[in-house]
Amino acid sequence: MRILVVVPGTEEQYSRLRQAAPGARFRFTLSPTEDEIGEAAVIVGNPPPALLRKAASLRLLQLETAGANPYLGDVLPPEVPLCNAAGAYGPAIAEHLLAMLLSLYKKLPAYGENRRAALWRDEGTVRTVEGSTTLVVGLGDIGGQFARRLHALGGRVLGIKRTPGDCPEYLEGLYPPEALDGLLPAADAVALCLPSTPKTRGLFSRERLERMKDGAVLLNVGRGDAVDTGALDACLRSGKLGGAGLDVTDPEPLPPEHPLWGAPGLLITPHVSGGHHAAGTVDRIFQIAADNLRALWEGRPLTHRVDRREGY
Repeated sequence: MRILVVVPGTEEQYSRLRQAAPGARFRFTLSPTEDEIGEAAVIVGNPPPALLRKAASLRLLQLETAGANPYLGDVLPPEVPLCNAAGAYGPAIAEHLLAMLLSLYKKLPAYGENRRAALWRDEGTVRTVEGSTTLVVGLGDIGGQFARRLHALGGRVLGIKRTPGDCPEYLEGLYPPEALDGLLPAADAVALCLPSTPKTRGLFSRERLERMKDGAVLLNVGRGDAVDTGALDACLRSGKLGGAGLDVTDPEPLPPEHPLWGAPGLLITPHVSGGHHAAGTVDRIFQIAADNLRALWEGRPLTHRVDRREGY
């Protein structure tokens, strides 16, 4: 079996993959050729989708990302399993969300501007997580990790999930998507942890943003197309919203001339909350890949399979 690995890692992480499939022939490269892709039975990482049409021997594509959008449609034959790395990114992105929320609640962006102007000025009252209500839209691994942290800080947390099930102890309520409009007016902050699917694109339209509590904060670490960017800009400038923290935008990258850059109370990071920015994230990616390699090698069911109809 030929296994092509296109994810940068340490020798220890590469060794973990070798141990999962003893006797397999491994090739580690960040620039795979058409021939290498064509010969691979397994690819670990995110190769150029166009080259996968040459992958005649493929038995598994194990992505390094949680999102799988570039690999949906007819990129792969339907019989080839597509697996993602959902679960690897939760802790890092949850901490990023928390950092953005606390920065906005404590008015740190305003104090940063004051520092640049050498201005010693009190910016007034701030908000606390303790006693606040946060609505987490998309309670998967990332949303759940964020909710746990808010609960530990004394926050009241509500969650929305496509298939709610039992309510975990760190939530005060778990609801289906149909409950979104009724919950928005009660939330001091709304965190979006959603994939990009036909059901989530444009979910936060101008109408939904207007339904939010006056002065509320919007956070988005899922996909930028869940939010109407122009409507968000308008709601920040009018004071309807008290701030926004975005790690994703629509379009992305956000063009330099886009008016959203100048909106008040806005934090933007360039889609860096996940990726390989945290060492623990990379290690979890390799562990998921090793577990699936071992399962394939031993003829057991794979985990982290992507439902191509749902998109995640």
